[in-house]
Order: sequence, then C-alpha cells, then structure tokens
Amino acid sequence: MQPFWFPNGAIDMPTTLTLKNIPDAVYARLKSAAEMNRRSLNSEAIVCLEAVLLPTRLSTGERLARARELRAALPQQGFLADDIDAAKREGRP
Repeated sequence: MQPFWFPNGAIDMPTTLTLKNIPDAVYARLKSAAEMNRRSLNSEAIVCLEAVLLPTRLSTGERLARARELRAALPQQGFLADDIDAAKREGRP
C-alpha cells in the first residue's frame, strides 16, 4: 500500500539545506519579509528560492493579455513625441 502523500508513486522527500555566511543585510531583509508575510525564516527562504528558480512560465497570449490589462489601467493621457524627446534630453525617465 502506498501512502497518500506520494502522488503517482513518486517519493519526493524534502531535503535539508544549511546556509552559512549569509550577509547581515540579506538576513535582515529575509527576516523582515518573513515577518511581513507571517512566515518562518525557513518558509520565506523557500518562497524566495522558488520565485527565482521556478518562475511561472506564461504563454505569449497570457503575457500579451497581462500587458494590455496593465496598459488599460494607466491614466489616459496623450504624450507627444516631441514632449517625450524633450524629457529625455532633460534627463527625466
């Protein structure tokens, strides 16, 4: 009989990882993020690693739909090309 927590017969045991020599600034940011998200340091570190190492893949259509949603949420202002060029020359982003 197979335990219910191993789907499709896969035995995927969690691995323990010990990190050494973590810079103080990194530790402080991780601790702050953990507190803000109401997680343990371990859980926050796992979430951060997953976000970087296992990014969600979006299809081209999904990415375009998201870009259109973001664009639609912006205030509808008209910018003239000359105004944009002038702002660039002034060093404004």
